[in-house]
Amino acid sequence: MSQLSPARHRSLLDVFKYLDFRQFLADFYELKKRRGYSYRAFSRAAGLGAPNYLKLVISGQRNLTAAMAERFAAACGLSGETASYFERLVAFNQSKTTEERNASYAQLAAFRRYRQAHRLEHAQAAYHEKWYLPAIRELCASPDFRADPRWVASVLRPTIEPVQAKHALDLLLTLGLLTRDEAGRLQQADPVVSTGAETQNMNIRNYHAEMMRRATAAMELFPAAERDISSLTLCVGPAALAQIKQRIKEFRRELLELAEGESQRSQALQINFQLFPLSAPISPRRGNKQPLRGEAP
Repeated sequence: MSQLSPARHRSLLDVFKYLDFRQFLADFYELKKRRGYSYRAFSRAAGLGAPNYLKLVISGQRNLTAAMAERFAAACGLSGETASYFERLVAFNQSKTTEERNASYAQLAAFRRYRQAHRLEHAQAAYHEKWYLPAIRELCASPDFRADPRWVASVLRPTIEPVQAKHALDLLLTLGLLTRDEAGRLQQADPVVSTGAETQNMNIRNYHAEMMRRATAAMELFPAAERDISSLTLCVGPAALAQIKQRIKEFRRELLELAEGESQRSQALQINFQLFPLSAPISPRRGNKQPLRGEAP
């Protein structure tokens, strides 16, 4: 591929503020369109044959290869660090697996200007990656909680290092998940920030994956009397599946209300709910009747 030089004028948009490359391209085009810019003009700048290629990419009908991402970056006036960020952003948005997405996000987070533009999103990602952060936040509801990193580190199971506990307390305060009362005592608070749409799903998947790993470890770490790990294998239809999901939702709400009404909080617990298919749905046939033994299917 021939090397393309960046467009004559640098991009007027800060690409580091974006976590969706298609949105960046859409905003770039809208800004340029006011000055008579067209999809055809972009195609010429990117060395493309199709005049509407940019439109197809913005609408999600086309993806970008690594080589094409380089062309698009140059056509948008990006070069050096900004072009590198855009190219990695494309890889992040087009990742197909959680592993790929996490690896791509780590590359984005390595850019200092990204961390400055998305300070809270970056911190929120760390919140979902560390199993002990939600645990510390819940422990803070206990009247006997001590905001001492050494104490916090020692009471968790498994224990962590005091430096990790200190970082966790600082992060929870930064995110607004913990606050200080008039006496300076830490207390729970409602979240005041949330992640962007592009990182929210990734962070939640990471959180659930980590908590399932903790459940596996708990079978060795705690005796049966201190835990409850059980499962059911069922065969149901769509209507029953919807009812089961609704019952789980209602049960979660009941447990939250129970915890909120607890007056003697002394231990953080993790309760996982997992419901997932073990087979594909079976299409009905012959009135949904299973063949009798010896009967031809």
